[in-house]
Amino acid sequence: MPEVGDSAPDFSLYDYDRKLRHMSEFLVKGRRTVFAFFPGAFTSTCTKEMCTFRDMYPELEELKGSVVGISVDAPFAQKAFADANGVKFPLLCDFRRETINKYGVVWKNLGNVEGYDSASRSIFVVDDAGKIVFKWVAESPGILPDFEAVKKSL
Repeated sequence: MPEVGDSAPDFSLYDYDRKLRHMSEFLVKGRRTVFAFFPGAFTSTCTKEMCTFRDMYPELEELKGSVVGISVDAPFAQKAFADANGVKFPLLCDFRRETINKYGVVWKNLGNVEGYDSASRSIFVVDDAGKIVFKWVAESPGILPDFEAVKKSL
């Protein structure tokens, strides 16, 4: 699992519009990006987390930050989730589970469903050089991040 100070593992994932997105496009000079890994669309805690980021997005932009959500959901589920909740920031689809493995944030057997591996709820804030400046990983899927700590990392 990468730590603060390490280079963030690179990735290429489809977004909810089925467009292939690369980590590098989110690394903008003078800004930081919050990569918010979440277990699954349409679950109560994930909805609360993504909607909190949606609601605080203007404040994050003032702090020169942005958010990218990442889960193992398919693009179609992510699109329906974004539309249902008014989420405008990118939601990326790690359906092959390559990125959650690179970041070391795999939650095994989500919901006690044998073999259903999802993203652990986790936050990696990455600077414009691709270095991790903040990291948080939940002890269980039902725990929300400390949003104030995320803001302070920007």
